[in-house]
Amino acid sequence: MTETPRIPTTAQRLAMRDRPPGPVVMHQQWRDLLFFHWRYSAAAIQATLPPGLFVDTHDGEAYLGVVPFTMQRVRPRFLPPVPGLSDFLELNLRTYVHDAAGIPGVWFYSLDANQRLAVTIARTLFHLPYEHAVMQATRALNGAMTFRSQRHKHPGPHGASCFSWAPSEAPRQANPGTLEYFLAERYRLYAHTPRGLRRGAVHHAPYPLCRATLTAWDDHLLPLNGFESTGRPPDHVLCSPGVDVAIFPLERVPVAANPPAR
Repeated sequence: MTETPRIPTTAQRLAMRDRPPGPVVMHQQWRDLLFFHWRYSAAAIQATLPPGLFVDTHDGEAYLGVVPFTMQRVRPRFLPPVPGLSDFLELNLRTYVHDAAGIPGVWFYSLDANQRLAVTIARTLFHLPYEHAVMQATRALNGAMTFRSQRHKHPGPHGASCFSWAPSEAPRQANPGTLEYFLAERYRLYAHTPRGLRRGAVHHAPYPLCRATLTAWDDHLLPLNGFESTGRPPDHVLCSPGVDVAIFPLERVPVAANPPAR
């Protein structure tokens, strides 16, 4: 018998912002984030998810998102940042999911970083699909950002990405129930481990978000992760100056069978 999953309620989405119980395992700073998204087939996304996860939607629409940003002062709980190791760049392809209990979170298809040790640690401890890449991020005098990435395993043009953007308004917090809140305010990540589905919590202040002008973009991460190219510009673009983040350990997630895609 297939269990029907609970759809996340507004109260559940808001509750994710509360600091979870238990010890912190890492501290990080996320800076200069770009969030750009395409509406994508919910059925196509659902087909990629492991048992126990269900595609999350906003007004009936599912999304794939690309997020380049800078990681700073990454460190375990009881250690200081290490020069040359604690600051690096990251680029991820993600979608939005919930479990059978209706707990919303992020599912990562890939996470590229230009720090080999960080890639190894994240793959080993958090079972996340990190890849090593050569990356560069620059900021112009007017605040515009340019982010370039070349995945090590895909040295050709299809493994390269370049994004340029600039904020087009003052940052503000997203209002609950809006698409901006749905896409950015995510405080749980899911990972498929050898011992089954796991969920990890992150805690930070609500993002300061603003709309952004995107002047260079590509969707190379989609075919690298088995998705068809959209053939169109992103449907939604946001950026953020960043937040300070506390990372919590992974916990087991009860699994229910996946229902037909909605």
